[in-house]
Amino acid sequence: MTGMQLQPHQVLPPATTAAATDFTEAWLANRRLSDHTRAAYRRDVTSWLTWCTTHQVDPLNATFLHVNAYARALEAQPLAPASVARKLSGISSWYDFLLKLQAVPTNPVLGADRPPLDRDHSATLGLTPTEVDALLAAADRAGPRPRAMITMLADLGLRVGELVGLDLIDVGHDRGHRTVRFTGKGGKARRRALTPGVSAALDDYLHERGLHPGPLFATATGARVDRHAVFRLVRRLAADAGIAEAGRLSPHSLRHAFATTARAEGVALEDVQDAMGHADPRTTRRYDRDRFNLDRDPAYTIAAARARRNSP
Repeated sequence: MTGMQLQPHQVLPPATTAAATDFTEAWLANRRLSDHTRAAYRRDVTSWLTWCTTHQVDPLNATFLHVNAYARALEAQPLAPASVARKLSGISSWYDFLLKLQAVPTNPVLGADRPPLDRDHSATLGLTPTEVDALLAAADRAGPRPRAMITMLADLGLRVGELVGLDLIDVGHDRGHRTVRFTGKGGKARRRALTPGVSAALDDYLHERGLHPGPLFATATGARVDRHAVFRLVRRLAADAGIAEAGRLSPHSLRHAFATTARAEGVALEDVQDAMGHADPRTTRRYDRDRFNLDRDPAYTIAAARARRNSP
């Protein structure tokens, strides 16, 4: 392999290690990211730098061969292809930043062998509309805060990070709609309309919470509810509702159900994509369970239109 190779039992020079860490913090500070995404990217780059240290590789002179070796090590843990691809994507973004600063000659991730991803498949365990109804009923029995949180996840399809990042000031009105604003993936400012069900659940919760500023969903001590608490809540309520495989569900299961149900009810792909904040329509399409139904083959539509044109 090319790149700086160290002698056995040596570690990276302190200057190199410190520089890589400084670059990481500068890269994160330069991007509009949620706290959760920033922490995930930091973990991904730190993991890469740790691997480089262990394998006596200078990360500022690493090649695609080193990245390939790292990826195969991740797969051996084992990690799902999507998880490996996500980690490599973060590292690639880090190298793009270093490339702009002329701190590295190339981005070694670009030439690496990334795991193939099936964009027509989602690994998330979804929920049927009936199961979502049962989960909402369990949340209603659990109290105002669980009801408000689960209803918002179900009716808006928010990411868990978007939910827990909300502050009271983010709830407002816009042209006759009650709304909530938040920072979506990629640091994009977004706004969604609240359904009557979400508004009613939110009002009940706010009556209990009060209207003092701060996190919208707070603990008894006033601290922001974290994403792990929401994971536990979803699984506990799913178990209470008698939903099969409750222990495998996550807040993303409700986001998955939002998309699949919207498409099944005939909501346009573009509208579902906008609601979910997907940059790539292919990400939204994988939630369309009926997309392989031959009844929807456009050949039928074209043939029917020709028949109408040629009819006497």
